[in-house]
Order: sequence, then C-alpha cells, then structure tokens
Amino acid sequence: MLIDKFGRTIDYLRISVTQRCNFRCRYCMPATPFNWVPRENILSFEEMFLFVKVAIDGGVKKIRITGGEPLVRKGIEDFIKMIADYAPGIDLALTTNGYYLKNYARALKNAGLKRINMSLDSLRPERAKFIAQRGVLYNVLEGLDAALEAGLKVKLNTVALKGINDDELIYLLEFAREKDCQIRFIEFMENTHAGDLTGLKSNEILDILRRKFIFTALPKSQSSPASLYALGDGYTFGIIDPHKHDFCESCNRIRLSAEGLLIPCLYFEDALSIKKAVKEGDIAAAAEILAKILANKPEKNRWQTDASNEISSRAFYETGG
Repeated sequence: MLIDKFGRTIDYLRISVTQRCNFRCRYCMPATPFNWVPRENILSFEEMFLFVKVAIDGGVKKIRITGGEPLVRKGIEDFIKMIADYAPGIDLALTTNGYYLKNYARALKNAGLKRINMSLDSLRPERAKFIAQRGVLYNVLEGLDAALEAGLKVKLNTVALKGINDDELIYLLEFAREKDCQIRFIEFMENTHAGDLTGLKSNEILDILRRKFIFTALPKSQSSPASLYALGDGYTFGIIDPHKHDFCESCNRIRLSAEGLLIPCLYFEDALSIKKAVKEGDIAAAAEILAKILANKPEKNRWQTDASNEISSRAFYETGG
C-alpha cells in the first residue's frame, strides 16, 4: 500500500502518454506549437509499463491514460492491453477530446479499457471551433456515439467559461442526460499557458442550472474530485472545483509524464524523473523514486484565491489535467 506523509492512500496513477494534441483549446494550450517534443525524449510504452508494474504492485488500483491527446500516439491500445493483461481487475480509464474516438473505441474496449472521460465544451459547431481553434464538433459527437456503442462507460467534461459557453450549461446537461452520460462541469484552472479567459465558479454554475433544474447535493466520495448532485429522476452531474482546498484532502493521485517525470501534485513543480531508472530496467531505483515522491507529496495545492493570486505554471497538457 502506498501512503503519503499525511496518511492518504495513493492508489490512482495518471499517465500522460504524450504532450501532443490535435486541438489548441483556449483554456489549455492555445499558442503551443504542434510539434515541440522530439519523439526520442519520451518514454516508450514498454518503459512506462515497467513503472506501471511497480505502481500496481505497490497498491495502485486505478490508472487513467491522458495526454495531450492520448489517441494521437500510435499503439495506445497495445499499452492499454499490457496493463489490462497484467492486472485484469484494475480500473482502467482514458481521457480524450473525442476527435479520433470513432476510429479507436472498439479496439480500446477490446484491449481492456473500461471508461472514458471526454471533453464537450459546446454543442454549437462555431463555438466549439472557437474554443478548440479548429472544427471539431461533428467528429467529437461521432466519437461519443462510437464509445457508447462499444460498451464503454462515458463521462463528459465541460470547462465552464464566462461569456463563452455559460448560456449552454443547461443544454449540455440535458444532452448528457439523454445520452445517459454523467456530465461534470469544471472550473477553469488558471495557468500561464492559457488564454485570457474567465471561468465560472461552482456557485455560479449551480445558479445557472437552478434556472431549469431542482437538485440536491450528494455526499462527496473520498475517491472523487467531483462534488455530485442529483436531479429528481436520479440523474447525477458533477462539479470539479479545485479552488477549494477540500479538493486536496482526499487526494489519492500521482502523475507520470510522457518524458518520465513523476509528479506528486498537479500544481506543484516538485517532480522527479524515473527516465534513467526505467530505461536501464532498474525496478528498485524506480521504486525508490516513487517512495521519494510520496514523501514530497504536498498537503494542499498552491492554487490560491487570495491576494497572492498564484497561477500554476505547469502545462496541463504535460500532466493530463
């Protein structure tokens, strides 16, 4: 079992398999060049898998594959199969923008993937194009349908932006309910790589939804970053509000970047590299680095809402959000 110095059980590993993405979303990486990391700088899937085995043997029960956009990396279904074959009972999920999902959904399901989190920030083609900086909506919706047809469980993620998609939140919830997918509205995470945007806070999101819906708050799960709410018909939606420090109280996550950085917290810079260890096949060294990361994992993130207004300098496309 992996325990940090604050007594939290760390059983969730997020793996960013690539920094590359075919979108340039305004809240993430609007001005980042399309090709900026040499292929030789990233870990192979076999090298990542060496560390995955260390993590699973140590007590990790949930793994999420992220990016960038993970489906732009060739062989992703093979990597998923490696993990699923090693630990068939593990909760294995993937976060995607959905653009290529129609081509991969069945193969991902057959490889052992159980769940998908998929971005959907607008149901209006031109608005989706404005946010992603390319025409994406029809491909994304086709990907959603393909995932559901393949039997994957799907959650939809919407970044709530003031003056951009705040007038669609009700329609997005209705759409998700019709698709039998839980939707989670995410507070905009201020970072130095994003555009000049203003996000809605959780109370503002809830106020908008109350114009149409009556709902009640559910007890918060210790293993989920989302606060959940239930409509009268039992449908649940979520809000992810990392500005609150209780977001960190039950944090059970560590992250591995494509370049081999093991990261204890999304908003901290205190990462250590496992690249040398896994390239040399040194499992003991990788396990030692993991132990150091657990010892360094902070109690709370540095994302302040007070006068200091500290903004994360970490690129979310490196750590998977």
